[in-house]
Amino acid sequence: MEDAQIIEQFKDEKTKERAFRALMEKYQRDVYYSVRHYVYVHEDANDVTQNVFIKVWRYLDQFRGDSSLKTWITRISINESLSFLEKKKKMLNLSDDKYTDHLLNVAAEEKYFSSDKIEQLLQQAIIKLPDKQRLVFTLRYYDEMPYEEMSQALGTSVGALKSSYHFAMEKVTASLREAVK
Repeated sequence: MEDAQIIEQFKDEKTKERAFRALMEKYQRDVYYSVRHYVYVHEDANDVTQNVFIKVWRYLDQFRGDSSLKTWITRISINESLSFLEKKKKMLNLSDDKYTDHLLNVAAEEKYFSSDKIEQLLQQAIIKLPDKQRLVFTLRYYDEMPYEEMSQALGTSVGALKSSYHFAMEKVTASLREAVK
């Protein structure tokens, strides 16, 4: 089902649930894997994904169409992921550096991530990035999101995103080079 059809059917009480199921079928996998790249733990990614779709359900009738539905859902996913990470840091009472160490340990233990040594090193390098660079790197590298779409989702200029990605790529590359020495 096309996004326009989903939105139109969602407005009608008779077809609202069917439209939402179609939306979930279309976007749930992408949302989960996008969230998973931020929070790293399967159970946490499931919780955040559920929260994303609760918000989508609650606010879809207010969707103005200023961006694509995918971009709008991506923005909700990013906000929910970042909120979750902040809450988790506070709950664990960890500073940013200590939380980064915590994520490194979690990523090393998670079965989701490849046992391939290079993939593990890549995950470690990504975890060490500042939050914004990690977000931009993940959206571009894993999700292959165009800068223009990312700009709409994040409310940041294309130039700033390209710069963030460039610096993130430099840090990841340096980290990988250091790790394989």
